[in-house]
Amino acid sequence: MAKVKYYYDADTLSYRKIERKKSTAFKYAAVFLLAAGLFGFLSFAIISSYIKSPKERQLARELQNMQLQYELLNKRMDDAIAALENVEERDNAIYRLYFEANPIPEEQRRAGFGGINRYKKFEGFDNSQLIGESNKRLDVLEKAIVVQSKSLDEIAKLAEDKEKFLEAIPAIQPVNNENLTRMASGYGFRTDPFTKARKFHFGMDFTAPRGTPVYATGNGIVRRADNRSSGYGKHIRIDHGYGYMTLYAHLYKYNVRVNQRVKRGDLIGYVGSTGRSEAPHLHYEVHKDGQRVNPINFYYGNLSATEFNELLRKASLENQSLD
Repeated sequence: MAKVKYYYDADTLSYRKIERKKSTAFKYAAVFLLAAGLFGFLSFAIISSYIKSPKERQLARELQNMQLQYELLNKRMDDAIAALENVEERDNAIYRLYFEANPIPEEQRRAGFGGINRYKKFEGFDNSQLIGESNKRLDVLEKAIVVQSKSLDEIAKLAEDKEKFLEAIPAIQPVNNENLTRMASGYGFRTDPFTKARKFHFGMDFTAPRGTPVYATGNGIVRRADNRSSGYGKHIRIDHGYGYMTLYAHLYKYNVRVNQRVKRGDLIGYVGSTGRSEAPHLHYEVHKDGQRVNPINFYYGNLSATEFNELLRKASLENQSLD
């Protein structure tokens, strides 16, 4: 039961009941409700700062997990970059050096991306720097991998060309050692067997019985197999590419035809004594870019060090040639 309040009225000399105005009651009610609402809001704010809702706890866990994943991603990128740098070092210091290709500059391998800010979309978040930096490193890593991939493609092509080159250049004796009677004459000044004059001998003469097999000293294409060159008699010329050509003269007969592709070690003809020749032998020449060079430098493919030294000694003797 609500308390009733009275006041003393001096005019009537009596107690009169205090009547509360409706506007005053409304004002009190409004102030109470406002105070209650403010108190509730403050209480909720204070409590919520210490006590998170299930949804907030779930989002916090997801954010923490995402941060952990980015840290792991950075660690994996560190490992990938280290492995790539190892390949790049070998690429520049070994592969490209061996195949005489220019090394790829570091600034080309690690070049960034100019123009607009590609990572602006990651700004404004709690972990913006971590996310943006991770994506930037990933972009640079992907570009470096592309550069290295193209480099390896180039190296593979150079290796293929190098293999073809090594197979093409003259690298063996045209006559097997077991078939040789002797190495009659080398490259340099020799006595002409017919005029007895001292003149330059542009090949090497291998003495062997008539019919001894003669072999191609490198891969190539037969350009000539005829006797239409003065002094050489029946002879064969093989174009090896890369500026190399070999000539096999004074043959007894051929085992190849013009435009035939041959490989190193293929039987191409037989020793004879046709043309300007004093006895059965093979006159062998190596041409590089149109100039005749010393064939002694092109026998590394089938001679041991001892055999090569002995051949070099005999080829150095200034004796009489056979053609």
